[in-house]
Amino acid sequence: MPRAHRKAAAPATGDNGHGDARFTERVGHLHESAHQLLDEARSTFEDLGQAVDLRGRVQRHPYAMVAAAVGVGYVLGGGLFSSLTFRLLGIGVRVAAIPLVKHQLLDLAGAAVSGFAGGDDVGSPS
Repeated sequence: MPRAHRKAAAPATGDNGHGDARFTERVGHLHESAHQLLDEARSTFEDLGQAVDLRGRVQRHPYAMVAAAVGVGYVLGGGLFSSLTFRLLGIGVRVAAIPLVKHQLLDLAGAAVSGFAGGDDVGSPS
């Protein structure tokens, strides 16, 4: 069975430079739009920089800013859901829980000592 013949592309009508002019006009418009977008982005970042006072923060607290930059890079680099992060988070929770547990144990021990010193038999059945 013979294949159906494809129709050839129709020749460009009126190709006397109008196609090139429209293309050049469109490229010029895209160029202007790109420059406008770049200027707006630059302005937005400058406004953000002034609001945050990034240069002042870096001069006042350089080590903290380096640590913040490392943290942002770690998160953006995909380290947020890694096994290292989970290990560090577990260690952090344990370290943060130590003062709470210590406070509870000291209160419990203080109550037990004061109960024994006062002669209360808290634990003995009557």
